[in-house]
Amino acid sequence: MKCFYYLSPTLAETSKISDDLRASGVNDWFIHIVSKNEAGLQRQRLRSSNYLETLDFVREGMIGGCIGLVAGLIFCAAVMYMQPFEAALPWVAYAAALIVPTGFGAWLGGLVGLSNENKKLQPFHSAIEDGQYLILIYASNKEEAKIHAMMERLHPEAKLVGLDPHFYNPFAEPQLV
Repeated sequence: MKCFYYLSPTLAETSKISDDLRASGVNDWFIHIVSKNEAGLQRQRLRSSNYLETLDFVREGMIGGCIGLVAGLIFCAAVMYMQPFEAALPWVAYAAALIVPTGFGAWLGGLVGLSNENKKLQPFHSAIEDGQYLILIYASNKEEAKIHAMMERLHPEAKLVGLDPHFYNPFAEPQLV
């Protein structure tokens, strides 16, 4: 699935876009809106974005897990080289020396990511802060042309500002339009 990023200037226009997308066959589960005005979205019964879309805990958690894994590998290599114990350590000890720091790094990275905005939304941060609405539309390749045609025909004031061919890859950057 691809994710299309459209900026809409007002809540009323965003509500019309959502209605027209549903009328054209896009499931409500595939339309998410990032906004500063969460109360307005609830009043209009529009689907707000979720934590995976707005927070960076997945990306930061993966980075933390990788750092923890590297730390565990360095520790295991040091123990194997120095042999600080009389007897050889069993493989379970080495596995634990890899698993524990990897898990701790992932947990700590996830906590850091909970306080950071998703990197994919940073190009649109100022527009959202200015009161615009970022509409995320998830669509398959066969729905792409239909969605773009409908948006150009019925909602020319909403601008296509980005495309993410791999939204679920936390390291992929959206292509700005």
